[in-house]
Amino acid sequence: MPKYKKQRKRFDEINVIPFIDIMLVLLVMVLTTATFIKQGVIPIDLPSAKASTKEELKKEITIYVNAKGELFIDKEKVNLEALEKKLSEISKEQTVVLRSDKESKFQDFVSVMDILKRLKHEQLYIVTKE
Repeated sequence: MPKYKKQRKRFDEINVIPFIDIMLVLLVMVLTTATFIKQGVIPIDLPSAKASTKEELKKEITIYVNAKGELFIDKEKVNLEALEKKLSEISKEQTVVLRSDKESKFQDFVSVMDILKRLKHEQLYIVTKE
């Protein structure tokens, strides 16, 4: 009977190439998804027309209420009076986005909503987290 010598292979190092491949695929997926989330739509190439008018795109106004009850309109700190003055200067069809911290007082939220209702702003979005 022939004798076979058992050979043992030592693991001195770990093969990281499959790990790097998986991480690159995940990175591509995250970057692709983030691009679609940021744009909100899939990019398309629109057809052209000769008789068209360029419509002015209205930028949305964002109102922030932080946990301390401080008000910001487009990243500029304001009080209730200044907020009402700035909102009275914009069109009633202008989109207003309200982002209120969950730790802020409900009264701060109600005060902003009261100003918007009094000024008859109806294009209002309240941002929440799923």
